[in-house]
Amino acid sequence: MTVSYVLVTAAYNEERFIENTIQSVIAQECRPAEWNIVSDGSTDGTTAIVERYAARHDFIHLVNVTDVHPRNFAAQVNAINLGIRNLKTKDFEYFGNLDADITIPPRYFSLLLKKFADNPRLGLGGGAIYEKSLSGEFKSRKRNSIKSVAHACQLFRRECFEAIGGRYFPMPYGAPDVYAEVASRMNSWEVTSFADLPVHHHRFTGSADHYLHNCFRQGKADYSLGTLPVFELIRLMRRSVDKPYVIGSIARLAGFGHSYWIRETRPVPSAFVQYIRKEQTRRIAALLWGGSRETAVAQH
Repeated sequence: MTVSYVLVTAAYNEERFIENTIQSVIAQECRPAEWNIVSDGSTDGTTAIVERYAARHDFIHLVNVTDVHPRNFAAQVNAINLGIRNLKTKDFEYFGNLDADITIPPRYFSLLLKKFADNPRLGLGGGAIYEKSLSGEFKSRKRNSIKSVAHACQLFRRECFEAIGGRYFPMPYGAPDVYAEVASRMNSWEVTSFADLPVHHHRFTGSADHYLHNCFRQGKADYSLGTLPVFELIRLMRRSVDKPYVIGSIARLAGFGHSYWIRETRPVPSAFVQYIRKEQTRRIAALLWGGSRETAVAQH
C-alpha cells in the first residue's frame, strides 16, 4: 500500500528560493498526494512561479492570500493553517510543513517515511538542517539536535498532529516548532531528527544587527513558552562557549529578561508550561549528574 502524505508551505516574497524548493519536491522518489503552497501576500514573482508549476503538476496547488495583514510570526503560522484548511486530500497518513527556502535530496521523504514505519511511536520527525555559509558551502547547523525537528521540515504522523490540535499554534515571537515538539511529547509521541537526512537551508542569516534583533526575539519566545529562568541561563552559558555566540547569547538573555521583568502574558496553556518545565528540570538534573549533551540542556 502506498503511504500518503501532504505538505503545506507558506511563502512570502520567496522568488529567489522557491523554484528550487519546488523542483526538489517534484524530484522526490515518493511525491506528496497534495502540496498547498500559500503565497502570503507576496509582491514579487513568488505567485507566478507557483502558478507555473501548479499548471504542470496536479498535486501542487496555489493558495493566494490577498488581504493586507501585519508581517509577523503569527502571519506565517496563519498562512500554514490556511493551507491546511484548504487541503482537498482527506485520506492521508502524514502531514508536513516545508519552508520555501530549502532543498532536499530525491529520497528524502521515502527514507523519512520508512523511519516512521519502523517506529510506530514516532509522531514528529524530520532531517537535519544544513546552512549555507558565506563561502557557499553547506554545513550542519551547530544547534541541530536529535531531540528537536526544525520548523523548516517537520513531518507529523496524522494521529500525532490531530492530537496537538491539527494546526500550528500562533506564537507572538515565533517558535511554533518548539510548541509542536513539546505538545507532541505531552501526548506521548516521540520526536526525532535524523542526521542522515540533510535539509539544505539557502537563506543567509544576514547582518549583525539582524542577528542581534533575532536573538533578542528568541529570548522573548523562550519566555513565552514558559522556559525556566535557570534553564535559559544554563543553555545560553553553554552556547557562549563558542565565541561567535557570546553576543547573541547576551541579546537572547536580554529578550528573556525583558519579558520576565514586565511579566508578559504567555500565550500557551498552563499545562504546557508545567510540562516543559518538568522536561527542563530533568535535563538540568541530567547535566548536573553527568548526562550527555542530548539528554541534558538542549541547544535550541
